[in-house]
Amino acid sequence: MMAQQFETIALIGIGLIGSSIAREIREKQLAGTIVVSTRSEATLKRAGELGLGDRYTLSAAEAVKDADLVIVSVPVGASGAVAADIAAHLKPGAIVTDVGSTKGSVIAQMAPHLPKSVHFVPGHPIAGTEHSGPDAGFVGLFRGRWCILTPPPGTDEEAVARLRLFWETLGSMVDEMDPEHHDKVLAIVSHLPHIIAYNIVGTADDLETVTESEVIKYSASGFRDFTRLAASDPTMWRDVCLHNKDAILEMLARFSEDLASLQRAIRWGDGDKLFDLFTRTRAIRRSIIQAGQDTAMPDFGRHAMDQ
Repeated sequence: MMAQQFETIALIGIGLIGSSIAREIREKQLAGTIVVSTRSEATLKRAGELGLGDRYTLSAAEAVKDADLVIVSVPVGASGAVAADIAAHLKPGAIVTDVGSTKGSVIAQMAPHLPKSVHFVPGHPIAGTEHSGPDAGFVGLFRGRWCILTPPPGTDEEAVARLRLFWETLGSMVDEMDPEHHDKVLAIVSHLPHIIAYNIVGTADDLETVTESEVIKYSASGFRDFTRLAASDPTMWRDVCLHNKDAILEMLARFSEDLASLQRAIRWGDGDKLFDLFTRTRAIRRSIIQAGQDTAMPDFGRHAMDQ
C-alpha cells in the first residue's frame, strides 16, 4: 500500500497502456476514484468486467469533471479531438497528460484547446507489447522503463513534480526532454524499427516464390522477431507515422544511406567492413542489456517463459 496521490484519476482510453495504468493505480491505491472512459461500448463493458475503474462512461467530458489527473491514452491522431471535448469540463488545477509516442504533434493538437486553469504536462512511457485492448494490460509494464515528460515552457513545476512522482511510483525512471528532441530520438529507437518490421513482413508476404506455410515454418531463423513488432496496433502506428513524419523521414533517409553502404560491402565482398559493422552493433546490444532494458537470456528469454 502506498500513499494516495490523487483523489480522482480519469483515464481516457483503456487499451494496453491505459489498462496497465489502471491496474497499477488500483494495486498501489494511488487514487480514491478511477474513472474510465472510451468511445467503444464493448471496450467499456470489458473494462468493467475486469474491474479497472470505479466509474465508467462513454463521455470523456463526463469522465474528467472531478478529476485531479487526466491521462489521455488514445492514438495520437485523436488527441486534439479529445482535448476539445474535455476542455470546458476540466477541474481548475487539474493535471492533463498523455502517453503518446509523438510529442510535438500532440502538443500542437491539445494545447490550443486546454484552458489556462489546468496544467498540461505531456508524457510518454516507453513501454509496451504487441498486444492491445484492456485485457492486454498488466502490473509491472512500466517497471524499470523510461517515461519522458515534455512540459511546455512555463509549466507549473509542482504539477510536473507530481506527475514525475506518479510515474516513479509505477516503477518508471523519469526524464524531461524538449518535444522536438524527443520525436527525433523516438524516430530512431522506436518508430523506424517498427516501420522496418512492417515492411519486412509485408515483403515476405508479397513474395510469390515463398508460400505462407514456409514463412511460418522457418520463422525462428529471425523473421519471427520482426513479426512481434509488426503485430502492433495498426491504428496507433498509422498515427505515429503521420504525426512524426518529419523525424521519421529524416531517419529513413539516413537508414537508406547506411543500407546502400551495406549493400555495396556485400556486393564487393568487403568482409572487413561487414565484420566491423556487426561487431559495433553487437556492442550496442550488450549495452542495452547492461542498462537493464532487456534480458541476456538465450532467445530473448522465450525458453524461460515457455517453462
